[in-house]
Order: sequence, then structure tokens, then C-alpha cells
Amino acid sequence: MAEREAMRAREAEAVSFNLYEEGFKYDANLRERAVKGRVVIRGKDRPWQQSRQGLIKFYLHAVLDDTSVGTWRFFVHDIRSHSGKHRHQGGLAIYVIEGRGWTVVDRQRHDWEEGDLILLPVKLGGCEHQHFNGEPGKPCKWLAMIYSPFKELLGSEMEQKEASPDWKDHA
Repeated sequence: MAEREAMRAREAEAVSFNLYEEGFKYDANLRERAVKGRVVIRGKDRPWQQSRQGLIKFYLHAVLDDTSVGTWRFFVHDIRSHSGKHRHQGGLAIYVIEGRGWTVVDRQRHDWEEGDLILLPVKLGGCEHQHFNGEPGKPCKWLAMIYSPFKELLGSEMEQKEASPDWKDHA
């Protein structure tokens, strides 16, 4: 019993701030962001970034705190030949802006073209997927929308299986 009380005392000492009060600050920051954050996100203000998954431009992301909404990931992916391959829980929508190609989800091919909507399924263990440009050398872009709270509730696990051919080891 005394050992448990000593352990609780050590745990209490490890937290150097009042979590209840920090919760109020956190909520206030969210409200301030909603009121003062950017409402229009201009594409020219967001950089293209080469990643293991491909060439991506993020408009919304939890790390980008200058917007009035922080609960979505919203990004455009420019598929040159094909993306990297990764596995994560589904539950996101991908709208094809330009071009045509296909997506392989768990070894099954799904063709798409401009104006189509790709839905990655929510399933036990997530889904492995990779995207391909049907006409390499021609533009092929899609826009992904992920509701972050949903992603977090599903476990937020992601595993990169293969890197995009455009990725050079940035380690």
C-alpha cells in the first residue's frame, strides 16, 4: 500500500502543470483558431513537397495551425508514374481532379478517371494501396480528404511498404 502511494506521489511530481487548467487553455486555443484562422487557403501559398508517398501539396493538416479548421487533412497528390505503396486504415475519400489511372487496393485494381471518387474501405488491419498514372507524362492529380478525428479513432496506424520512384532517401 505504501509503495502504491509513493508511486502516485512520484507520478504527481512528474506533471509540472495543472492538466485541468491546461484543458481550458487548449479549448480556448481551438476557439481562437476557429475565429482568427485563415478561411481561404490559396494553393500558391502552399508548397509542393516530395515525400515517400509522392509529390503532395497539403492545404489542411493538424500541423498547419494557421487555418480556421484543424480537423481535416486535405491534400493534392500529383502522380507522375505511380505513388508509393502504404497501408493504413481507410475511411477517406479521394476525388480525381485530372487524368486517369488506377488504384490497387489489397491487390485488386480499380480504374478511375477525372471526376471520379475513390473510397478507401475501413476494414480490420487497414488496406494496402498504391496509385498509378494511366498516362505517364500527362497530368494526373487527385485530392484526398481525411477527417482527422475519424482517423485517430481508427488507430492512426500507417506503414510505408514502398517509396515513390521520385523519392530520394532524405535521411
